[in-house]
Amino acid sequence: MTGKSGFAPAADLQASTVVTTPDEAITAGETSIPTQGDNMPAWHARPKNAQGALPIVIVIQEIFGVHEHIRDICRRLALEGYLAVAPELYFRQGDPNDYNDIPTLFSNLVSKVPDAQVLADLDHVANWAARNGGDPHRLLATGFCWGGRISWLYAAHNPQLKAAVAWYGKLVGEKTLNSPKHPVDIATDLSAPVLGLYGAEDTGIPLDTVETMRHALRAANATAEIVVYPGAGHAFNADYRPSYHAESAKDGWQRMLTWFQQYGAKKG
Repeated sequence: MTGKSGFAPAADLQASTVVTTPDEAITAGETSIPTQGDNMPAWHARPKNAQGALPIVIVIQEIFGVHEHIRDICRRLALEGYLAVAPELYFRQGDPNDYNDIPTLFSNLVSKVPDAQVLADLDHVANWAARNGGDPHRLLATGFCWGGRISWLYAAHNPQLKAAVAWYGKLVGEKTLNSPKHPVDIATDLSAPVLGLYGAEDTGIPLDTVETMRHALRAANATAEIVVYPGAGHAFNADYRPSYHAESAKDGWQRMLTWFQQYGAKKG
């Protein structure tokens, strides 16, 4: 369970800036998605009284899991006309809400979640969405922090994906059995256009690694763009944390919606 506030205990909550999206015009709630012999918990949101199949956005969680901020991201996307689905991608390995600090959360849980497992689970999320009111021909993805990195990987994994937007996901890193490749390694394999949104003051994602990724994308002739926001650090879209940078967050949100419209949300 999340804390009383609905946010993960390891998150540095700053409640005064939390954005809460009204839900009168949407239908939202918990669901269960069959995947690889298990039932994966997920949160979904869609507009009420929608006509026809909706464009799908898979929302890939932060390091903290599918807590209140990620659920609200789904609500915001539903108001824009999407079927948004946020799966609990750590569910086999444990619950991120059992940890009170980020280093322990990462070492005891997040590092034990294999990329291959996550990518396969996301395929099942896409299939579930297609069977539950979503249009499989308008499949999109966005992710934040941990999910930002996964968004890059998924754009190289699923050829049905039309576009992805990666918010401050790591681009390079140590290769392990669970994480054998990082975004910089799969630039040549991207099959969907990717927009990367990063903060110039992000101490965990140095600008030289962003430049390394840009070079890899250019060399691969990939359809991708990386935007770096001056004055923004890591998690600048996380309105519940001190890292929130409202101007960059709002600009990034509009860029994401435009990217989706340009590359995959429209019919036809």
